[in-house]
Amino acid sequence: MDALETFANAIDEEDSRIDLARACLLLAEDAYPALDVEGYVGELERHARGLRARLGVDIAPEEKVVALNEFLFDDLGYSGNTRDYYDPRNSYLNEVIDRRTGIPITLAVLYMEIGRRIGLPVEGVSFPGHFLVRLQVRGGTLVLDPFSGGMPQSGEELRERLKRLIPPGAAGRVPVEQLALDSFLEPAGKRQILARLLRNLKAIYRENNQPERLLEVLNRMIIVAPDSSADLRDRGLVYQQLECWRPALQDLRDYLAREPGAPDAEEIRASAMELTRRCARLS
Repeated sequence: MDALETFANAIDEEDSRIDLARACLLLAEDAYPALDVEGYVGELERHARGLRARLGVDIAPEEKVVALNEFLFDDLGYSGNTRDYYDPRNSYLNEVIDRRTGIPITLAVLYMEIGRRIGLPVEGVSFPGHFLVRLQVRGGTLVLDPFSGGMPQSGEELRERLKRLIPPGAAGRVPVEQLALDSFLEPAGKRQILARLLRNLKAIYRENNQPERLLEVLNRMIIVAPDSSADLRDRGLVYQQLECWRPALQDLRDYLAREPGAPDAEEIRASAMELTRRCARLS
């Protein structure tokens, strides 16, 4: 079974049953072909055992959060990589575990996975521009930022984040400070988390002009989000860049069949016609 098939099988589950840590490690196999996935899963288990040994019996969730923050960020030294945020290693969970640094989404995955193992049902939050986590407690919803050491986020801080990201007037007549925060704090499913992680890598490898790596990411993305027409188109264009004419033509034809009225349809049709000519010369 090849790496893509293994990954596809790992996420071919009801969303809640997907092993998120294992899926994140499996998608790293393209960049790290000899990756010891089970070894890194074991490292997470060892982290959790070390923390469980410190916890009292029947302690409140809020106390577990304090203990988790101290353990991960003080004792083990995990931190947000502010120095080299766009280093692709920040998006691979194995590198985050090895280097003790990452970006918001990978640190959130780590936080969620250790939390789950100590009985803390932390959920991911696909907040605009900055992945967060949340926990339901007796007083409501506790929102935390693993990139900043697990710091709790107040409503005012969350609105400030939104104001930096949402242009004036983008929400119609409703000022950003009056937008309902709840709509931005819905829990993210595991496939959503994998897709956001892959989108980060897609942007990095596109910006760095690494088409082979970009193709690997797009292959994974199409498994995670098979209905994403844009990713299908982008894979076709990467195949074209790599001079893989037949798969490029197939992807672009499939894109046009899905999105015949897309704004870029004429441009893609022109590319498909050129690819058809190239494929004919190969016959």
